[in-house]
Amino acid sequence: MGTRTGVHTGRAALRERLRHGRRVVGTFLKLPGTDAIELAAQSGLDFVVVDLEHSGLDERTAAGQLRHAALLGLPALVRLAAVDPAQINRLLEAGATGVQLSTVRAGAQVAALRAAVRYAPVGRRSISLAHPSAGYGAGGLDAYLAAEAADPPLLVAQIETADTDDPLSELLTDAHGEPSVDVAFAGTTDLAVSLGLATTDDQAPLLRRVGEIADAARAAGVTLGGWAPAATDQTLHRYGLTGAGYLVAGSDLQLLGAGLRQLATDN
Repeated sequence: MGTRTGVHTGRAALRERLRHGRRVVGTFLKLPGTDAIELAAQSGLDFVVVDLEHSGLDERTAAGQLRHAALLGLPALVRLAAVDPAQINRLLEAGATGVQLSTVRAGAQVAALRAAVRYAPVGRRSISLAHPSAGYGAGGLDAYLAAEAADPPLLVAQIETADTDDPLSELLTDAHGEPSVDVAFAGTTDLAVSLGLATTDDQAPLLRRVGEIADAARAAGVTLGGWAPAATDQTLHRYGLTGAGYLVAGSDLQLLGAGLRQLATDN
């Protein structure tokens, strides 16, 4: 009996679509509970990102959401502000499809993330079989390790500063020149602020920086990703993300707010 759980199936499906250049669209989840998870699955979104950077969610709530998403077959990544190996392990065991790390400026951050999500000899993640992602050990240790090696967690490097400590190429590839992440993600809001564009409508510097990230992603052989408030062609053009294969559009909170404001306007 194998130990390829729904988490591994979700990772494989999402990675396959990225590999073939088919855009996947998701949104950030910032509200507690499972309703937004179920609505996202029902709507046909490709994935969600449980946001532990910019929300009031705590780890216990996020873990419950990740478990629920896994049961529904909805790939769910988690966004983190820093690499905490113990926390990352708990979230992966709960069912996280992958990790989106914000404010990546140095290759060392990516190396630490890779070590935290992979078991030896590739990484340093501590192992247990007492969790749903391992099928609670039903298939045994060897089968679980094989499943993890075949479909490791997706890694998303969120690049959102005007410059980085290391060249973009060193953030996206390892010492052997192989891709070190699945997605190079342009965090367009922080990036705009970092570029000093918060009080201007001039999009040119943002488009240039997103273009640099896109070029680096293409050279490294990883998918370009990014955030935009919507997934329309006009919006993606405004953010320089027409070529993005991994798109996070808005958030549950933003969508709820837009709906409520529209309701108030209609009345």
